[in-house]
Amino acid sequence: MNRRENPTVPYLEVQNLVKTFGNDRAVDNISFGVPQGGFVTLLGPSGCGKTTTLMCIAGLHKLDAGEIRVGETLYTSAARHVFLPPEKRDIGMVFQSYAIWPHMSVAENVAYPLEMRKVGRPEIDERVNEVLRLVGLGGMADKLATQLSGGQQQRAALARAIVSRPRLLLFDEPLSNLDLKLREQMRIELKRIQRDVGITSLYVTHDQSEALVMSDEIIVMSKGRIEQRGGPRDIYARPVNRYVSNFIGVANMLDGVVVRVTAPGRGEFEVTHGNERVRLPCRLGEGLGEGSCAVLSVRPENVHATRDKGEGPCLEGKVLQTIFLGNCLDCRVLWGEFEWKVLAHPRLRLRPGERVYLRLDPEQSLAVQP
Repeated sequence: MNRRENPTVPYLEVQNLVKTFGNDRAVDNISFGVPQGGFVTLLGPSGCGKTTTLMCIAGLHKLDAGEIRVGETLYTSAARHVFLPPEKRDIGMVFQSYAIWPHMSVAENVAYPLEMRKVGRPEIDERVNEVLRLVGLGGMADKLATQLSGGQQQRAALARAIVSRPRLLLFDEPLSNLDLKLREQMRIELKRIQRDVGITSLYVTHDQSEALVMSDEIIVMSKGRIEQRGGPRDIYARPVNRYVSNFIGVANMLDGVVVRVTAPGRGEFEVTHGNERVRLPCRLGEGLGEGSCAVLSVRPENVHATRDKGEGPCLEGKVLQTIFLGNCLDCRVLWGEFEWKVLAHPRLRLRPGERVYLRLDPEQSLAVQP
């Protein structure tokens, strides 16, 4: 069932997609592609347009503008008045609700798409057994769906989505109904299964942890538009603006001004809080130059706390709170009027009320667009 990836050629192509509901433009002229065998995630809060985009690709919404193509097949084109019905799109879908029939056995649920395609019984049995082994339900073919746990029901739903070997696999918040521990386990399993099968996949979630763990690429959306697209590490380390920095992980974000460009992509950022003013070396995001108003984004793990002032620029603050997390101390440190989030080594044994010095790694401090 493997399909070879071609990372240079989009297999799913979405071009200038627009979808409105009344006066609300839910999807606002977005374009992106997914390579064959790739796993791309649409990430954003409720109402950002990610699920609407997915429904348009599935053929459950008609476009107001734009085109959707999978391989050589044009699925939808508003300008050319092309609309391929959902049942002819050869797409597998996995929803937040498992949508499996409780009166059927696991095997009967999984076999249903093949029966609708009039596949012969010997081939149905072979393919059902194959996908049940793949998703870890090999010994549960004869069980009723109601006898399965939530995680097992989600595996059965995935097996049903892939048994027909669709051209495209769409996920709409499939893990939202699972508890935290099972959700973390299923993230790894879903990605493993997708890689084993090789089906081109588009995944929708509001959970940034899911996106970071599972995705080849992440598309961050806001108000129907794409804010940034890139690999998980790039999105996390180099957000393009305050919105992306705040949505992906946790970040300290300070308003200020780029006061000096020292080298391409490098400079000094001046920030003021109360009576405190300091210049800090940092990387510069795209479009920023001397005099630019910007936001300095620094992840808590890149803020180094110490009791010694030492040399070079640093911030003197007071520890407000510490929470022991085993491998680190989650600290809040007040500097001027700004409360820093800091992950410190537990051997520092910081205590509330202590004075500490904060040093920022210039390579991990990024000035971005407001």
